[in-house]
Amino acid sequence: MNISTVAERSGVSAKMIRHYESIGLLTATDRRDNGYRDYGENDVAMLQFVRRTRDLGFSLEEVGALLALWRDRRRSSREVRRLAERHLGDIETRIAEMRAVSRTLRKLVHACKGDDRPDCPILDDLAAAPRRPPS
Repeated sequence: MNISTVAERSGVSAKMIRHYESIGLLTATDRRDNGYRDYGENDVAMLQFVRRTRDLGFSLEEVGALLALWRDRRRSSREVRRLAERHLGDIETRIAEMRAVSRTLRKLVHACKGDDRPDCPILDDLAAAPRRPPS
């Protein structure tokens, strides 16, 4: 099947398929006599796997590791779980950081009158020296 068909079936754009091949995440497929790439069902399954891992926020490096583990039918699930747990920890850290940012912005927005006067607590806070997190 050609790249546009694989893109449609996998949900991964043709541009991203070419990119994944260029960085070695996916092995380049054989070409037909006319020069077009020739993909099969395994390629669709791999691309669906890559899309799902990317949708879950895994980095390209992590996707490569997970893809290698997925291909290895003799693997243990220990390594897969370790990668997923590390990624989950990273996500939970980012969520906590974003909640802190949200709380700060909420306080700043609440402190700003939003009227015709020039004084603005939001701008004052942004111009202040950066705060260091407690040690």
